[in-house]
Amino acid sequence: MTRVVVSQPMYFPWSGFLAQMALADIYIWLDDAQFSKGSFTNRVQVKLPGGSKWMSVPLVNKGTHCAIKDLEAKGSDWQASHRALIKQSLRDRPHSVKALHLFDEAIAKEGTLCCSLIASAEVLAKTSGVLPPQILRASKLGINGSSWQRVLNIVTAVGGTTYITGHGARNYLDHEAFENAGIDVRYMNYKIFPWPQPYGNFTPYVSGLDLIASTDPETALSHLRLGSTNWRAFLTDGDQSE
Repeated sequence: MTRVVVSQPMYFPWSGFLAQMALADIYIWLDDAQFSKGSFTNRVQVKLPGGSKWMSVPLVNKGTHCAIKDLEAKGSDWQASHRALIKQSLRDRPHSVKALHLFDEAIAKEGTLCCSLIASAEVLAKTSGVLPPQILRASKLGINGSSWQRVLNIVTAVGGTTYITGHGARNYLDHEAFENAGIDVRYMNYKIFPWPQPYGNFTPYVSGLDLIASTDPETALSHLRLGSTNWRAFLTDGDQSE
């Protein structure tokens, strides 16, 4: 069994994203997808004393009609602003210095903004011990198609037998086409086990830096539920583990 995950790059993504990375034998960044305004590609939430706050990378021309790999950040002032927000958010956590180091490492990544976005997820995954053994970029594969057909083409091309995806795919995947190609489609079972988190009730829907700053590297993985459900059961029953 070769499990494949295909996802657009995201900016210091939430812990559920890390759980999905943990299940992948082959992880493919869909870096040549069209940027969608309001997506998590260039923004994420952090938790502050007054509530959660969005942290967004400003984009040249707001990323209009641009592939993710071609995105450009507008200026560089946002870097210091984001670092200050993260430092404020994580100031009472036992491993806040480690989390800030990871932020600095990703932002300093040489190359395009897309390189930094990818690095922001990969440093979280590496620190949590869930970095997939093989990571590729769709833009380098030369595989054509659109929507679910391109995803199917990609999974087939890399020898995948299982495609693991997030819940949004239920609205556009042709599940039977994958099944006819010999590929089992499975949906993530998202359940995050809470870690110590100040400022009110626990929420997992913040940057994975929150998890890194709050737990030992050896225990971060224990807060992620590593499970998935076959598409037929998922569409019938919702997010239920097998």
